[in-house]
Amino acid sequence: MRASRLISLLLLLQSRETMTAAELARELEVSERTIYRDVLALSAAGVPVYADRGRAGGYRLLGGYRTRLTGLTRDEAEALFLAGLPGPAGDMGLADAVASAELKVLAALPPSLRDAPARAGQRFHLDVPGWFREVGPPPWLAELAGAVWRDRTVRMRYRRGDREVTRELAPYGLVLKSGTWYLVGRVGEGYRTYRVDRVAGVEVGEDTFDRDDGFDLAAYWRGQAGEFLRSMLRARVTLRLSAAGLRRLRHLVDAPFVYDEAVAAADGPDAQGRVVLRLPVESVEVAYAQLLTLGPEVEVFDPPELRELMASAAARTAALYASSDPVSGSR
Repeated sequence: MRASRLISLLLLLQSRETMTAAELARELEVSERTIYRDVLALSAAGVPVYADRGRAGGYRLLGGYRTRLTGLTRDEAEALFLAGLPGPAGDMGLADAVASAELKVLAALPPSLRDAPARAGQRFHLDVPGWFREVGPPPWLAELAGAVWRDRTVRMRYRRGDREVTRELAPYGLVLKSGTWYLVGRVGEGYRTYRVDRVAGVEVGEDTFDRDDGFDLAAYWRGQAGEFLRSMLRARVTLRLSAAGLRRLRHLVDAPFVYDEAVAAADGPDAQGRVVLRLPVESVEVAYAQLLTLGPEVEVFDPPELRELMASAAARTAALYASSDPVSGSR
């Protein structure tokens, strides 16, 4: 345990140059007294770590000291190569950089772990695009990725419906969701999200922008994704479902969290074992197409137009089976 912590402390100093005892203690989840003891242990082992006194002081390594990656376990080494994500990195124009970094990491590994990239590549492969979709990065992805990395402002032409608009923004980050790339940018004082495959042109400026240190890309995306799904659900339906219908409904809705919320708000099963719940849906037409697959496992109570559509479909289906010869097709 302590050996692992000492390696973590050393790598933190390598990556951040100077850190106070309090900062190290927070990162490693130990007391400052433990940090003092660990620093003494590193010094005794020959690691040139020393303390700068004063307000802006802290611990640092002398003369750009670096350590080889001899502290990695096999699981850690294999996970490191899994994290490369060569497909998305290549889409952003970083394939050469990723390959170069992997070679340097590989050279630093001890001989017993040199097979880590081969083992990881033989066992796991990430295929990001969805089925039946054209494979290949959007035309302007590499330019936008370069602007994101260098904190450069961009002037972007963007297709919105049947028209094209121009936006000047600070590109904060890129998100890959279900095979589709999205750009998150700051426009004025707010943040907006754009589909990269709708970008018609990009001019990367010479000016850089100052990032908001409080901006969290992952948290922003989670919030945006939830709001986007909720904004699509403009109608509500009231359903009465059998136990089988309730189970199958989970796989039909576009937003699983909406299903969970509806089930949590519903009362228990009635005398026939069926459950009544209110469910947000995109539209009556979409709900009709989805609920038809449940057949007799669902009964629509509301809205009336959806109940009529379901009843009409059920009547036509019953008539079809009642009057047709399955062999000859005669009536």
